[in-house]
Amino acid sequence: MGDPQYLSYPLLPLAQSVFALASPSTDSSAKEASRTALQDAIREHKMAPFYAYLAHPQTGKLNSVGEGGSGGLSPVTSRGSNAGMGGLLRRTSSINSPSILGVLGGKVDANASLAWDEKLYEQLKEENEKELGAIAKEEEEALEREGETELQACRAKRAEFYARVGDKEKALEAFEALFEKQGILATKIDIVLAIIRVGLFFDDKMLVKKNVERAGILVESGGDWDRRNRLKAYAGLHLLTIRAYGLGAPGLLDSLSTFTASELCSYSELVVYATLAGAVSLPRRDFKTKVVDAPEIRAIFGAGSEEERLAALAGGPVGGDEMAVDDDTKVKNSSAIPKSTAVNLTTLASGSASADAQAAAEPQIDFSPLSTMISSLYNGNYSSFFRSLATVEENFLTQNRYLYEHRGWFVREMRLRAYQQLLQSYKVVSLDSMATSFDVSVEWLDRDLSPFIASKRLEASIDRVEGRVAMGRSEGKGGQ
Repeated sequence: MGDPQYLSYPLLPLAQSVFALASPSTDSSAKEASRTALQDAIREHKMAPFYAYLAHPQTGKLNSVGEGGSGGLSPVTSRGSNAGMGGLLRRTSSINSPSILGVLGGKVDANASLAWDEKLYEQLKEENEKELGAIAKEEEEALEREGETELQACRAKRAEFYARVGDKEKALEAFEALFEKQGILATKIDIVLAIIRVGLFFDDKMLVKKNVERAGILVESGGDWDRRNRLKAYAGLHLLTIRAYGLGAPGLLDSLSTFTASELCSYSELVVYATLAGAVSLPRRDFKTKVVDAPEIRAIFGAGSEEERLAALAGGPVGGDEMAVDDDTKVKNSSAIPKSTAVNLTTLASGSASADAQAAAEPQIDFSPLSTMISSLYNGNYSSFFRSLATVEENFLTQNRYLYEHRGWFVREMRLRAYQQLLQSYKVVSLDSMATSFDVSVEWLDRDLSPFIASKRLEASIDRVEGRVAMGRSEGKGGQ
């Protein structure tokens, strides 16, 4: 059905750079790197509309008096105008205010800024107008002398131009016009996937939801293997942004062995998303087989050096068979890291770059906190689990624009999962021994357990006089 099209723009890493620059949780060195990346990209790709969107003195999202400043966005609750939407989308406060910084809820770092240069803006704007003029001229010639194929090629150039320079509304309009005149199913799917990326770039969750469903209908009507698998990753990432981790986990985990959507995220990032989604949502047995023992995840987590990481990403053998269990202990397991090919990135994208080059381009990520978190949870090393969970929150959840908005929920759910796992084996547990297991104080544990018990998410009761936690009997067959 042909190679995938329209994969180049928008550049999703730029949206992450905007988030890193504006987020209060980003350190100063990362902010400077993000600012430099934004400035370079704006010049290189002539992104006049995007530059104004971010840095304009009156309306810029990163300007102190603009929408993204301290007096701009405010958290919107699910009681707002969209409260009647599906339950999934009500879980996120940014649904009512689509914005590249919507996930921050108005809490933009006061030091976040992108200098406004009127001369640069006018220069970029002039170059944009020249490029648009050339496209319009080519389109006129195609209309007079050529056929529909050449005319569609001109429409495609226009749509990709607007996606490249960061003009959301005109990009959507151009892609829709392109879609309406397109008769090839595979190309229609590619256009809808491009629209989804525009929605992800600007954090427009309703736009993404609508077009994920639209792409699903197209794929089911005859989409090929590659596009079907791309859509799994797209849908899974969208479900993470609306806190539907349970629905997103299967698609993300399946994508690990069939990943081709490098325009969406890197393979390393996909490993992070799939691991987090599976850890918080899968039953214990599936958590073991699909996350803890998944060969694709173990190949990446178990790489003890940069050479091993690149070998795992490129599909080569990985030397070594260890995987971290906790901070102090490593468990040897002959099946921990498959000796044969575990991950093969030769199918990434549609370009001619080799797997080795693509693997080398992967971001440098320290996976050890994630590895420790999942293994210590499964093996019941709860003190190590709590420490690694805190590190995961700091290193992953607060640093990623897709995960940031639901970081508090994720941490609470993971603590609840650990409590349930420990308590399900006992009728009564002393608070002292439980606090020791989690390496926390009795008072802290009491405060943390109480909301879960009150909301009946944990079938237990706390007796502070006796200093114990008693498990309750659930109704139904289990209680009988």
